Amino acid sequence: MEQYAKASKILVLFGFLLLGFFLFLSTVYYTILTDRKLPTLQTKKVESAIRGAIYSQDGFVLASSKKLYKAIVNTYNIDPDKKELFINLFSIYSGISKEELKARLQKEGNVVLSYNIDSKTAANLKQLAYKLNTYGVFREFEDKNGRVFKYGLSILESGEKRDYLYENSMEPLIGYVQKTEDKRITRVSGVKGVEKSYDDKLEPISDGIMRGDRDIGFNVILNKDAHFKERLDGYSVALSVPLKLQKKVERIVDEANKRLKAKEIVVGIMEAESGKILALASTNRFNPNSIKQKEYKFLNNSAIEQSFEPGSIIKPLVFSLLLEQKLINPNHTVELHNGRYKIKNFVITDTHKVAQSTIEDVLVFSSNIGMAKIAQSFTSSQYFNGLKLLGFSEPTGIDLPYEKIGTIPNVNMFRDELYKATVSYGYGMRATFMQMLKSYNVITNNGMMVNPYVVEHIIDNNDIRYKIKHEAGIPVLSSETTLKMRELLVKIVERGTGKGAALEGVVVGGKTGTAHIAKGGKYVNMYNSSFFGFAADGSARYTIGVVVFEPDASEEYFAARTAVPVYKSIVELLVQEKYLNRRSAE
Repeated sequence: MEQYAKASKILVLFGFLLLGFFLFLSTVYYTILTDRKLPTLQTKKVESAIRGAIYSQDGFVLASSKKLYKAIVNTYNIDPDKKELFINLFSIYSGISKEELKARLQKEGNVVLSYNIDSKTAANLKQLAYKLNTYGVFREFEDKNGRVFKYGLSILESGEKRDYLYENSMEPLIGYVQKTEDKRITRVSGVKGVEKSYDDKLEPISDGIMRGDRDIGFNVILNKDAHFKERLDGYSVALSVPLKLQKKVERIVDEANKRLKAKEIVVGIMEAESGKILALASTNRFNPNSIKQKEYKFLNNSAIEQSFEPGSIIKPLVFSLLLEQKLINPNHTVELHNGRYKIKNFVITDTHKVAQSTIEDVLVFSSNIGMAKIAQSFTSSQYFNGLKLLGFSEPTGIDLPYEKIGTIPNVNMFRDELYKATVSYGYGMRATFMQMLKSYNVITNNGMMVNPYVVEHIIDNNDIRYKIKHEAGIPVLSSETTLKMRELLVKIVERGTGKGAALEGVVVGGKTGTAHIAKGGKYVNMYNSSFFGFAADGSARYTIGVVVFEPDASEEYFAARTAVPVYKSIVELLVQEKYLNRRSAE
């Protein structure tokens, strides 16, 4: 019996040993077949690319991007006894007030202390994070699920900020951007102006990536196995517009508007042969760093996004088409009916009331009646195609977005003598400022039409400049016609409606225009005043346009008193800045 009991004990002990061995084998088997969840020994660092910059022609940085960082801390991990130390040090390093930090730290869990930290401050805060760990500011914390964690102060990329260093200068030409949410950070994209039209060039190309084995601080170990992808920022662009010239033009229009109290004054200067824009200024500017609600109406570029009835500034262009097609002889005379002429039931009047005039003087003294009569020489297709040839109701091709194209009567409408008449002195059609500048430039540029442009170079990440190839000019009018037209424009300045634009030693020609504004289907006591023309010396020629939108009609609204003085100031500026040489005037 005793032997049986002893054998039973041995058998039970053996069973336990066998069970233990079975459990051991099971554990080994499970361990072999199951993936081990070891911490990763590799890490990846991403360096975000940023948007390219915008430069002026004379090398000033007009718009640039800088990285922004955010600071994150978990309030559970801050030692309550050292919270005041954390607040004091973070305030010193970040520039954020203690009161603001205390308010934000009232929230529990992960708290973003700031989204708008610049690169320099971010670097200092990263050093602070290391010091805070050393001082024992952060402690482990166990949540209600028993999970123990310890997070310190984290400084991470949050996005990029667009800076416009000269605030409202060059606006609305440069334009502005809007925020767009990426998976990881906030980026920006162009909305208006150059920012929009060159958005595909300016936008970041690719982020930099560094991947490889990590050290204990989760930094990539720089060995032969590490992988690098270069960060490529967006291309930069260089404008054709010099900042120094632009700012001086802006001062001229700002000063003029103190007297004129206009809705807006727009000025453009184009280099005749190339089409490059040297200045495109408006009194309606805004600061894209901080756009105010009252500035929303300034966000559109009136030079390309607003069309208007041009009035008498259209006359030289209609006249040039008549000359080109040999439909008139400037030396012939035309009856002007003492300043009052009727077509159907419509009465056309002239400011200068004379019985007759040479066709040349019709233009020099801006006779509506004379233009209405000589325009009847066109066939409907000649008139329509001629205006199209000069770029009306067509985009100018300028490298800016949202361009309007205006309107002209169709071919059938030009069969009506009244439409022929009213369009000849700038009513019954609409054009933009840029269309007028481009078409006048045909006269300045010996009959060649070139597209205006505002961006001259693309600049890559190695600072290599690539000149943008713009379309070659096309002949529109003969050199004989444009030579005669320049002579007539000079006569308008010498003895016609543009006398105030003359400047000794420089060849100046142009045409005034004072156009009624139609509202609610009828013309009201409001006006747009204009002067378009050219200024030249022996080697350089520039086409210049000035439009004063809705000057105070109770004061002065005729172009001779509004647009012409501004025009002369622009020519004087071109001489002062050595774009024109008075001594070599023709």
